[in-house]
Amino acid sequence: MSSIDEVCRLVESERDEMVKTLCDLIRIKAIGPDNGGEGELDRAVYIQEKMESWGFEVERYDAEDERAKGGVRPNLVVRLGEGRRRIWIVTHMDVVPEGDPTLWETPPFEPVVKDGKVYGRGSEDNTQPLVSSMFALKALKALGVDYPLCLAFVSDEETGSEYGIQHLLNLGIFDRDDLFIVPDAGTPQGDCIEVAEKSILWLRFVVEGKQAHASMTHLAVNAAREAMRFLLELDEKLHSEFQAKNDLFVPPTSTFEPTKREKNVDNVNTIPGKDVSYFDCRVLPEYPLDSVIEAVENVIAGFESRAKVSYEVVQREESPPTSPESEVVQILRRAIKVVTGVDAKPVGFGGNTCASFFRKAGYDAAVWSTVDGTAHQPNEYAVIDYMVNDAKVFASLPFV
Repeated sequence: MSSIDEVCRLVESERDEMVKTLCDLIRIKAIGPDNGGEGELDRAVYIQEKMESWGFEVERYDAEDERAKGGVRPNLVVRLGEGRRRIWIVTHMDVVPEGDPTLWETPPFEPVVKDGKVYGRGSEDNTQPLVSSMFALKALKALGVDYPLCLAFVSDEETGSEYGIQHLLNLGIFDRDDLFIVPDAGTPQGDCIEVAEKSILWLRFVVEGKQAHASMTHLAVNAAREAMRFLLELDEKLHSEFQAKNDLFVPPTSTFEPTKREKNVDNVNTIPGKDVSYFDCRVLPEYPLDSVIEAVENVIAGFESRAKVSYEVVQREESPPTSPESEVVQILRRAIKVVTGVDAKPVGFGGNTCASFFRKAGYDAAVWSTVDGTAHQPNEYAVIDYMVNDAKVFASLPFV
């Protein structure tokens, strides 16, 4: 069997090709239909063709979605070696929109390589580790390593995973004793392995008032103003009622953030009669989400004298933790230590990744990568050294 030094040298020799692949993928605008895009089909075709050119067989599992290009949301599976207890590296192909383009110093979907970084939307989230996993498997195959390491490239992670990892789980792709690494969060030092995620609760609020001319305020109930009052009241209530701290997590508290607001009126001189706003809640597992919803409903009930407020749950996910002593965590810790010299510690994060779906289904999953944390920000970038070194860690899994 080849040594860790051999596989790491082979990965290092692919540095330029890894950068090229990352740039190629950034140019493919893989935004899901829920975020106004065509989906992941073009990216999936690119990845499939490249993996097949390296001699891999690629399995494709499409989830039907008439809103997307080709009417499907593709998911790809690539397997190496034989054996019952497989380790999977799971990355997602979709990216979020660029946001306000004026905040970008470079074109969001035209990659720019500068100072050891590759700038572009989706460069870090999740294309950097996606490329790392591809080239790790390529190196192992080139060395003739027979080890049950598999890759999954999934759709729809950014908007709920219904057409992605949930689709694969429903198809029974995975065996009960499989282990999972999800490189979709991390630190610049690569010293944290996420073993637990906060529960996620996305809420959509509709505040109804009465539309009128902006000069005729006595005829109106300004939905925008009432929505701001409601959101501030809700924000204060949630933060005061759910104050627990858990030092496993970064940050150690539950978070409640007003985020998206939908368009109301088109002109300045009309008082809006309807306001639609969203809250993103990341809740420590100590609190059941039903208790958060109860608090929300109490605030709504107390607001009835001012304006009518209704809500709907856009996304709700709760998952158990993975034990820090689990096999997947220990294997990953050993590989990180051997390649980088870093002693990675188990932690909890607030993000919602594919790992939460594995944990709910009874699988052990660990989340790890080396990133600066620029996901979803303007001027998002991937660090080339991180991408190459993470590929070395993944390629070292068979030897630890």
